[in-house]
Amino acid sequence: MRAAIYARVSTSNNQDPTVQTRELREYCHRRGWEIANEYLDIGISGAKEKRPELDRLLADAHRRNFDALVVWKFAWSVSHLLRALETFQALGIEFVSLTEGVDTSTPAGKMVFTVLGAVAELERSLIRERVRAGVRNAKAKGKLVGRPRVKADIAHILDLRAQGLSWLAIGEKLGLGEGTVRRLGLAPAKILSFPTVASD
Repeated sequence: MRAAIYARVSTSNNQDPTVQTRELREYCHRRGWEIANEYLDIGISGAKEKRPELDRLLADAHRRNFDALVVWKFAWSVSHLLRALETFQALGIEFVSLTEGVDTSTPAGKMVFTVLGAVAELERSLIRERVRAGVRNAKAKGKLVGRPRVKADIAHILDLRAQGLSWLAIGEKLGLGEGTVRRLGLAPAKILSFPTVASD
């Protein structure tokens, strides 16, 4: 199996990156995996989603340049980790994190991935239900929910446009955003009820 290894060290902990890479190489050798490539981000915060070497790794993953990815620590939130695992699973790439105990090449690791997915889906469902409950509560109190709607005469907009006014000038004249009058001016109906948007 062709494996890629990824390590990251931040500038704050002054850690020697070879500590991680040596452990990762030894792990691959124990598993009998050939190391296809190594990726190392130095001085990059774990909170950042964008990391130069990680970006290169993900591009190589989509090219199927390796069959397994072994990392020291992914150091992302559960949601970020789950998204990465879903991507690797879709590409048929096994994922191993030495310090986080994730190894999708084993039955136990696959179970961890399944549990993480279930937890993330539960969290999404709870958020959706909280939003719906908030909307129902607001409606029950008689509050308007959603963006306010305005009526705009498209014929008037087109007339102003024919007079040479810009979309911005028309918007200012009618008290609407430039993007709104532009869309209304290109719409086929004569009068539309359209959500207001901020001026572009």
